[in-house]
Amino acid sequence: MLKRLHRETPTIVATLDDLATLADYSLIDTLNGDPEGNANGADHAPRQVFSGHYVPVNPTPIENPEYVAHGKNLFRELGFADHMARSDDFVRMFSGDLSHVPDSMRKAGWACGYALSIYGTEFIQQCPFQTGNAYGDGRAISVLEAVINGQRWEMQLKGAGRTPYCRGADGRAVLRSSVREFLAQEHMHALGVPTSRSLSLYVSKTEKVRRPWYSEGSHSINPDVLISEPVAISTRVAPSFIRVGQLELFSRRARKNEHPQAMEELEKIVLHLIDREYDGVIDQTLTTAEKVVLLAREFRSRLTSLVANWIRVGYCQGNFNSDNCAAGGFTLDYGPFGFCDLFDPQYQPWTGGGRHFSFLNQPMAAERNFHSFCSALRPLLTAHQDCLRQLDEIESEFPKVMQEQMEKMWAAKLGLDAFDAGLFSELATLMMQTPVDYILFFRELSLLPDDIGPLKKSFYKGRTYAADPEGIDRRWSAWLTKWQSLTQARSREELSSQMKLVNPKYSLREWFVVPAYQQAAAGNYALLRELQEVMTQPYAEQSKDVENKYYRLKPPELFEVGGSSHYSCSS
Repeated sequence: MLKRLHRETPTIVATLDDLATLADYSLIDTLNGDPEGNANGADHAPRQVFSGHYVPVNPTPIENPEYVAHGKNLFRELGFADHMARSDDFVRMFSGDLSHVPDSMRKAGWACGYALSIYGTEFIQQCPFQTGNAYGDGRAISVLEAVINGQRWEMQLKGAGRTPYCRGADGRAVLRSSVREFLAQEHMHALGVPTSRSLSLYVSKTEKVRRPWYSEGSHSINPDVLISEPVAISTRVAPSFIRVGQLELFSRRARKNEHPQAMEELEKIVLHLIDREYDGVIDQTLTTAEKVVLLAREFRSRLTSLVANWIRVGYCQGNFNSDNCAAGGFTLDYGPFGFCDLFDPQYQPWTGGGRHFSFLNQPMAAERNFHSFCSALRPLLTAHQDCLRQLDEIESEFPKVMQEQMEKMWAAKLGLDAFDAGLFSELATLMMQTPVDYILFFRELSLLPDDIGPLKKSFYKGRTYAADPEGIDRRWSAWLTKWQSLTQARSREELSSQMKLVNPKYSLREWFVVPAYQQAAAGNYALLRELQEVMTQPYAEQSKDVENKYYRLKPPELFEVGGSSHYSCSS
C-alpha cells in the first residue's frame, strides 16, 4: 500500500537537493523486480524478461548536454525555480547521468514491460523472440518518483539509451522528435486535455545518430534519405506511466500460468494502478474484485472523455495501440501524432497507422483498447461471477457512453444546449466538400458571424471548393441560418465567450514545428521557445503579429509533403 497523499504547504524546490527530499519510489519499493535483473542497472542488451514488474536500468547519458527548454508552466505548478533547469546537477541528472545524484535518490532507473495489442487484437509473433517477452520501454527510463504538494509524479527520460526491451535499436531519440513531444505535451495541457507533461529538454552538442527521413520537399510516403541528427533527452512527467499493455502482459501470463507468481503479479500491478491513478476515487477498504469493477467504470469515463477531447481540439494519436494507452486515462506517447488542418474524418498523420487509427475512428480504437483493458482484468474475477457480470456490462455499454461524450462535445463546440444530429450531419458534409480548416472554422464560428463571409477565412479554396462555389455558398448560408436559430436563447456575448473556451484559436500544426526543430538542430532555439509561449495560450487573443503568423491556413505547397503532412516514424 502506498503512503496516503495529502495536500501540503506548497513546496519551493530551488535545488536538486530540495527535490531529493521529496523522492518516494513507490513502484520499485512495492512491486516485483525482474529476478534476472541487475540491481546496479547495468542491463542494456536486448533479452527476454519473463517476470517482475520492472527492470533496473541505468540511463546512458548524452554527450555534452546543452539546455534547450523547460516546461515553465509545469515548473511553476511544481514549485520549481526556473534557474534549476540550467543548473549543472539538474542538467546532469535529466540528460541521463545518475552517478552524482543526492543520496536519497536512486542511482539506477527502471524500465517496464508490456504486451502488444493492435486495435484489440493480441500480437506475439512480432516480438524478436516470438514470445511476447521483449516488448516494453525500449528507450524510456524512469529515474524518479516524487511526492510534490500532495501529488505523486513519475519522471521518465525519453531517449535515455538501451534497455532489455530495446529490441536491437540504439535507445536514442533525436532532437526532431523530442521537440515535437516537448511542445505537444504542454500544448495539450493548455488545451485542457489530460496528458503527460514536459519537464525538460536537453540536446547533445556532439552526439548524433542516423535516421531515415524525408528529403527537402519530398512527396514520398516513406522516408527517402538517411540523415544525421543530434540526439536529445526529454523528460516527461505523469502520475504514473502504467499502460493498458502493461496490464495485458501480466494478464496473459496469469491466463497461461507462465510462472508461480503470475496471478499475484497481475493483482499487484492492478492494485498499484488504483493507488497511483485512482486514489480518492476508489475506496481502499473494498475487496480486489470490487475495486476492479469500479476501476473499469472509472477508466471508461476517463477514456471516453479523453477521446472526445482529442477530437474537440483536432488531435489524432496516430498509433493508438494498447501499449500507447495510459491506464490513468490521459494522452501518452507523442510519436506519430498530429493536429489536423483541413477537416478529414480519415486524417491520419502516420503512414503506418491505417484508417483504424484515423481522426474520427479514434472512438472505435478506444473501444478496442477498453476491450483489451477489460480482458486483462478478467482473471482477477473468475471466482466472483457477480463482479464478472458487472464488468461485462460496463464493457458492453462503452459505445453508448462514447457516443454520449461525442454528442456533448459537438454540442459544446457549436454552442448548443443539446446535440442536433441533422445540423451536425449537414455541417460535416459541408466541411468535407468545401473543405475547411478545422481549427479556424470553429474559432470563426465562435465569433458569431452574421453571414458566411468570416467563415470563408477557414475555406481551402482551390481544392474541391471551386467545383460549385455558388451552390456551396447557398448551402453554407442555409446551414448558418439554422444554426443561428438554435443559439438565440443566450446573449451573444455569453455564447461567444463559452464557445471560445472550447474552440482554440491556436493549434500545434506540424508545419509550425518543422522550422522550429530544423533551427534547433543548428543551435537556434528562438522559434521553439516562441512556439512554446504561443501554444501554451491556445485560447487567448494574442498579439497581431502572433495572429498573422499562427492563425492561418496551411500553405498549399505544404500539402502532401513528407515530414510536414505525414511521416512514417518520429524517432
